[in-house]
Amino acid sequence: MKIIERFDKKIAGQCPILLQPNVFVDDRGCFFEAWSEQSYQGLLLPPERFVQDNVSESKRGTVRGLHFQVPPFAQGKLVSVHKGRVFDVAVDIRTGSSTFGRYVAVELSGEDHRQFWIPAGFAHGFMALEEGTIFSYKVTNPYHKASERAIRWDDSTIGIVWPEGIPPIVSPKDAAAPLMAEIDQTFKFGDY
Repeated sequence: MKIIERFDKKIAGQCPILLQPNVFVDDRGCFFEAWSEQSYQGLLLPPERFVQDNVSESKRGTVRGLHFQVPPFAQGKLVSVHKGRVFDVAVDIRTGSSTFGRYVAVELSGEDHRQFWIPAGFAHGFMALEEGTIFSYKVTNPYHKASERAIRWDDSTIGIVWPEGIPPIVSPKDAAAPLMAEIDQTFKFGDY
């Protein structure tokens, strides 16, 4: 396991990290550790304990997000793609952070096996770039309906540059999500 990019130059404090597992390829296919507490020690700061795994399958163009949970059920997420490709986004929603409202984006695929660590204090979303994309989330807190929140995926104040030429498919719930300016300011920089 190695760090490809730590986004601390763009995002202050605990930050999103792009990771590459060791992938062993031969004529049968490939093998890699999707998670090993020992392998990840020292890579995720602070060390995280995952309590739930989630998987979604999406049509090309599906946008999921921008989702987060508020404390005490805030979630850190280690995300990856098993099949297909996604444009994945993390938005800093920590009030007081010098990068509040800014985002970082990466492309993940079932071919490169990269993983994206998104700490608590960030909203998360993605767009599926291929039909039948299978996306995996390891989370640090269980799903808690009353703590669930979202920001509108196309909020112009965030200014996410989503992939062009792919018509977005957005759930009614995500389409009706509030803008960044309308969310509760529940994350304080330094708490995460």
